[in-house]
Amino acid sequence: MFPISKKSGSTLATWLRGLGAPELERVLAARPDAVSAPEPRSIGELADRLQRPASVALALPRLVLPYLQVAEALAALTPTSRDVLAGLLGAADGGRTHDLDAVLEALADRALVWPDGNGLLRMAAPLRQAWDSPLGLDASLAQLLANTASDELGRMLAALGIKPTSNNKQNRLAALIDHHSDPDRVAALVAKAPAAARKLLERQAIRAPERSRFILFGAPSSDSGPGERWALERGLLIQDRHGPARMPAEVALALRGPDWHAPFTPVPPVLRSVSVTASDVEREAAAAAMAFAAHAASVLRVCAATPPARLKAGGIGSRELSRTGKAAQCDEIVVRLVLEAASAAGLLARDGERVAATAAYDTWAEEEPADQLAVLLRSWWTLALTPGGSRDEDGKALPALTGAPPCGGCVQARHGLLAVAAQLPAGEGAADLADLGMSIVWHRPLVDELAQDATPFATLIQEAEVLGALALGALSPIGAALFADDAQALVDACRRLLPAASGTARFGSDLTAVVAGTPSAALVTLLDSVAEREAAGAASVWRFSPGSVRCALDAGLTPDVITADLAAVAVEPLPQPLSYLIHDAARSHGRVRVVSAACVIHGEEPALLTELAAHRKLTKLGLRQLAPTVLISRTPPDRTLAALRSAGYAPVAEAPDGSVRIERAQRPRVASPVPAPRLPGGPARPRQTEARAADARTAVDLSSLAARLLTAPQDVPEPDPWDGRPYDSDTEEIIAGHARNLSFTDVRQLAHAVNEGRTITIEYVATSGSATVRTLSRLELDAPYLHAWCHLRDDERVFTISRIHGVMPA
Repeated sequence: MFPISKKSGSTLATWLRGLGAPELERVLAARPDAVSAPEPRSIGELADRLQRPASVALALPRLVLPYLQVAEALAALTPTSRDVLAGLLGAADGGRTHDLDAVLEALADRALVWPDGNGLLRMAAPLRQAWDSPLGLDASLAQLLANTASDELGRMLAALGIKPTSNNKQNRLAALIDHHSDPDRVAALVAKAPAAARKLLERQAIRAPERSRFILFGAPSSDSGPGERWALERGLLIQDRHGPARMPAEVALALRGPDWHAPFTPVPPVLRSVSVTASDVEREAAAAAMAFAAHAASVLRVCAATPPARLKAGGIGSRELSRTGKAAQCDEIVVRLVLEAASAAGLLARDGERVAATAAYDTWAEEEPADQLAVLLRSWWTLALTPGGSRDEDGKALPALTGAPPCGGCVQARHGLLAVAAQLPAGEGAADLADLGMSIVWHRPLVDELAQDATPFATLIQEAEVLGALALGALSPIGAALFADDAQALVDACRRLLPAASGTARFGSDLTAVVAGTPSAALVTLLDSVAEREAAGAASVWRFSPGSVRCALDAGLTPDVITADLAAVAVEPLPQPLSYLIHDAARSHGRVRVVSAACVIHGEEPALLTELAAHRKLTKLGLRQLAPTVLISRTPPDRTLAALRSAGYAPVAEAPDGSVRIERAQRPRVASPVPAPRLPGGPARPRQTEARAADARTAVDLSSLAARLLTAPQDVPEPDPWDGRPYDSDTEEIIAGHARNLSFTDVRQLAHAVNEGRTITIEYVATSGSATVRTLSRLELDAPYLHAWCHLRDDERVFTISRIHGVMPA
């Protein structure tokens, strides 16, 4: 028996009181959320916190597979003895017995399972409710027949040929439970059943039940088949009002047979490994990290220059992802990784119907590649989704940056992957990356897998390799720093693996520029302005062309400035072909010019047009003479005509085909008024009557109304003491008067957060009935409301205190 079970108690509080100081300390260490401020003042308050659904939900993701398997088996049988549990799990003897004791010890350390004084194992109610049908079993016979009439129980016993000691309901139910709890008697009964009933029962024994809310008691329904009626008459099935008949757990276990055992995998799967050297791992990780850093800079540069458009349904669709990947010359998974990590890091943000770079991006772009990579890696480590997820269950493409709800299982999967890799001995890496995925399932059984993965967590493992966190199946220095959650160690690892940004380039006579490593931001800006990038990665390549040089000239650069800037970053003198290209492009640049104009003024007399261009009253038109008989104006035609006529000239307007436009005076008219609708048979109400009615509606003495409102009693309930316990503060007393769904512990914790200005997490049920978990800060009490900053909505919100159903530390 596991050692901690020497202490027992029917309730968790009783069991905790019987523990020694070291044992209780283990419980507190395993459930830190239950001891956060304000600290519990008694064992009873501690037990109340430990059994809150939110607290149990925080403990579940940290449980390994055998812990959950034992908990599920216990949930199917609760309460039950350790021996019965061991038999169900196939751990009644041998080494598996010790494994079961170790698991029960670990669950007791977390206050999730404890022994009572009758030799039975108890478990926290929220943990039991984590499974709808533990082990695919329905409720027990006692639960399904709790409200059954005594006469109906008597008919079941008569069909079984059992005579109870007395004919009251309690004895009849006990006799039926005693019979169905004996696997041998149930098996013998079913063996004699009609073939249809036997097949039905055997099939339903291994099938998870379909849940329904109501149980129908009384005679079997007339539409039941012969086999089902036979089972219903003997209590082997219980009729459901709105669904199929339900099989009690005792009957299902008996029919599964003595050789059936619940799954219990106390030993993790074998992780095959091969020898790898630390230098090989670092070299492979450095290459991956360098490539990702270069691609990340390219993707964000593309997004900064041409912000990707968002879909109407939200997110960035496949077309925009493909365009960005093509422009940045990288795969879609890299684009998704960069977009999600950069968005979480604040480098990208929604700007209307597009996703654009923020001011933080400009600062990030000036940093060294190692520091840029560290920012994205820290963001990826805490992302509440798997960025590489690109397909749903039906194989349809998923957009990126959809703003989906946080996925805690995705974070746990990421942490579990590096935890598994960290357990490999030094100098060894996973021989098959699929083994890492299988190990994650054992270490983090509640994590979320992607539907697109052919093997467990294939996309997550690919992400870790792309980022350089995993290399050759082993944890790299970058991965080790992430797993340790050490920000400075992560920066140091990135700086050690990634070289400093290169500020020089080699220019070839084939009109290319090659930069080894990651180019600096200044070098990228220069080369992007005068050439087109052809390749990125460990080395970046740009190619010069007449069109690319023309773009630089269009931006205001001169050929001498371009040549000087390129020479300043060149390792060797610029090749002659490049210099010739720059000057040839400059000679033809600007030979044809395009000017914008609102309208054109032309005539046959050059002297007249010269006079117009020099006229002081026409300066506001912005006239410019392009030829002796041609002027352009920056003012629209109608206003230009009016100004010329006001100055004493007689211009005419031309149509697009060159003919004179005939101008006729416009006659402004309004549409005919629409008469007000009239009721059939009734005269229209005169306007004077309408006016008097309007005056009557507004004839309210506002001062009297204001006085009545100010003197009206305020509807603020007076809270009563809670179970005779005194309140710590006025805030606690006010909250207790309104928080009808909160326990005394939750009231005290919420009041403490209000008084101390702490961040808190609540379970909130909206008026629509939907339940959400909100993290709140900047709390202000205005009973019966609580004003706070909601981290989920990223906005100020008002919460009704009576709709708060739970409180826990943030």
